[in-house]
Amino acid sequence: GHRSLDVGFTEQLKLVHRLRGSYPVTVLCEQFGVCRSSYKYWRSRRRIIDSDKVKLRALVSEKHELSNGSAGSRSIAAMVSQDGISLSRYRARRIMKDLGLVSCQLPKHAYKKAHQPHVAIPNELNRQFNVTAPNQAWCGDVTYIWTGQQWSYLAVVMDLFARKPVGWALSRSPDSRLTKQALNMAYELRGRPSGVMFHSDQGSHYTSISFRQNLWRLQIKQSMSRRGRCWDNAPMERFFRSLKSEWVPTTGYSSFNEAQASITRYIVGYYSEHRPHQHNGGLPPNKAEAKYNLVSYTVASFT
Repeated sequence: GHRSLDVGFTEQLKLVHRLRGSYPVTVLCEQFGVCRSSYKYWRSRRRIIDSDKVKLRALVSEKHELSNGSAGSRSIAAMVSQDGISLSRYRARRIMKDLGLVSCQLPKHAYKKAHQPHVAIPNELNRQFNVTAPNQAWCGDVTYIWTGQQWSYLAVVMDLFARKPVGWALSRSPDSRLTKQALNMAYELRGRPSGVMFHSDQGSHYTSISFRQNLWRLQIKQSMSRRGRCWDNAPMERFFRSLKSEWVPTTGYSSFNEAQASITRYIVGYYSEHRPHQHNGGLPPNKAEAKYNLVSYTVASFT
């Protein structure tokens, strides 16, 4: 039935406009006590530009540009407020969203907690990183790389003899499929060697049944760092530090494909072929292995 609503005239017009898709405008105007001509005039009226709102949006854009695109809503709200205009970070966030402004700072990364029981695997390597020949001991680890809209994960397998990366894979999920892909690549590229030890940390992607079955299939012995002892896998930590400090852009990559191509160039080209390594007496991994193979061939020929 008809009843009057205790709302202002403008609010009545807004209600008519909001409900016009569900009921005839004539019925709505009669229900809310609004003339159809008034509603028609209200719909065709010129929008009044809010000068304060325009000024605020300009300030937010200016502060974002001033920070070279690095400032988030909290920082922008503080900078605008310092100019004497009160602005909360929540309102700053809404304005930034309307203007399409995004902070170029990378979000904080956090691994998901594993919900499977931990498997006790001894530390067979025991920090004996200086091995005497290739394919005696490999180590592996996983790190995160920003790829445009989300984190992606890089798994690498390294031969400890010359600190040469021999297998790698990039994925959007840090699971056992990723680590198995990197390990299988290393196994194939190194000619399916026997008697290899593989060392890693205690990540769930290395303790999973799937990954351990893959090791068993390849006849590779598993070794694992002690809990909370990052130095038990120091060569991998050092490799990832070099990758991120020397090669990966500080703001990450703009896409997954760009990251994949760039990291492959680093591993295959710069790091393995050209970058001098202190462990190898200043030689890059490829030349250190070539030197070892030449000496081994010479000794075998002489014998």
